[in-house]
Amino acid sequence: MQMTFEASSSVTLLFDFWDVHGPAGMVLSVFFVLVLTVFFEILKVWRVWLSSNSQLAQPPSGSAYAAAPSGRTESCSVVDGSPSEASLTPTESQPLSTRNSWLLHIIQTCLHVLQVTLGYMLMLCVMSYNVWIFLGVVLGSALGYFISFPLLGQMSLYGRVRH
Repeated sequence: MQMTFEASSSVTLLFDFWDVHGPAGMVLSVFFVLVLTVFFEILKVWRVWLSSNSQLAQPPSGSAYAAAPSGRTESCSVVDGSPSEASLTPTESQPLSTRNSWLLHIIQTCLHVLQVTLGYMLMLCVMSYNVWIFLGVVLGSALGYFISFPLLGQMSLYGRVRH
C-alpha cells in the first residue's frame, strides 16, 4: 500500500465495493465525501445546540440546589467565589422528568456515536492518500463550518452557549 499522496482517478474507499475507476466515479466519490463532511460539521453544532437547550445542561430556574451564602468579600478570586459541590444546599423544586432525561441522554449518546463513526470514516478516506478525496474532505469541512458557524454564533448571542 502506498503511503504518499497521488492524484489518480482510481482508489478503493472504506469498503471493497467502493472501488473507483475513472474520472466520473472519482467526481461522485469526492462529492459524496464532501457531503458527508458537511454533515459531520453540522452534526457537531447540532449536538452543541441540543445540549445547550436541554434541561440536563442547564439547571432549571428552580434548581434542586442553590449556592449557599459564603460570606466572602469582594477581594476573593473568581475561583474562590464559585460554588463547589460542598457549598450547594438543597432547596425545594420539581425533579426533572426521569423519562425525558433518559431519552435526551440516549439521543445524545446516539448522536455522539454517529459523530465519532463519521469522523473515523472521514479520517480513513483521507488515509486513502488520494489528493481528490483529501480535497473533498477539506472543502467539505470548510463549507460545513461556513454553513454552521452562524448558527453557533446565534446560540452564543442568546446566552445559550458559553465559550
